[in-house]
Amino acid sequence: MIKIELLNSNKEQKKISFLIKGIDSSFANSIRRCAIEEVPTMAIEDVEFRNNSSALYDEIIAHRLGLIPLKTDLKSYNLPDKCKCGGKGCAQCQLKLTLKTRSQGTVYASEIKSKDPKVKPVYPNTQIAKLLKGQKLEFEATAILGRGKDHAKWCPGLVYYKKMPVVEIKKECKNPEAVVEQCPQNLFEIKNNKLSFKKDEIDKCHLCNACADICDPKQAITVENSDNEFIFYVESWGQLEPNEIIDESLKIISEKSKEFTDEMKKAPEAK
Repeated sequence: MIKIELLNSNKEQKKISFLIKGIDSSFANSIRRCAIEEVPTMAIEDVEFRNNSSALYDEIIAHRLGLIPLKTDLKSYNLPDKCKCGGKGCAQCQLKLTLKTRSQGTVYASEIKSKDPKVKPVYPNTQIAKLLKGQKLEFEATAILGRGKDHAKWCPGLVYYKKMPVVEIKKECKNPEAVVEQCPQNLFEIKNNKLSFKKDEIDKCHLCNACADICDPKQAITVENSDNEFIFYVESWGQLEPNEIIDESLKIISEKSKEFTDEMKKAPEAK
């Protein structure tokens, strides 16, 4: 039976960590890979320059624009290959963004105007170019949904995991002070003259084995990892919320599994 426990959530930094129990390494890695490669986000794909007298070439500015994270509304847009228009381009699979300025100074992402208020730059203070007196920058960009496996600009963030640490104090250490000092994550403490492990902070352990190596006698402390419990860390670039990334990843895995099952049923029996 699969169980999920939220360990930490930071909305300002767009980060979450959670514990999954009851899965194996292959399924954990499927979630990770699907999250960073298959979960779609919106990014600028094409740029048509109307005027660019800045010091930067069109290609450099276009590259910068493509890497600007855009808030993504997955309910309003389709992937081009799944759209009714067949990827030719329509309001359901692409969005137009424009910028027109001749003001001297730095051009920021906040100056980009979007036809959809839900889709706009995540970080408005991102610098695009610097204009001198008399210079201009004007373009029309087209943003579409894409996948991280096709280009990094569509990757929604960082998703990684580690096996749940299992730390046990089997014998009394003769040098508890040394163990407390040696642990880089400060996960040990001395209570009633005995060495104690902070179980509430076990997710911070990165299995360095420093405690087991320095403890006297040897093997008094064992540091192992669980085979069916995993701690996941999700750091969003801002296009989607961290929980949205995981939710969408699981939906995609479910859809692919169903598609595989359906194809297997259609396959002819071996002779």
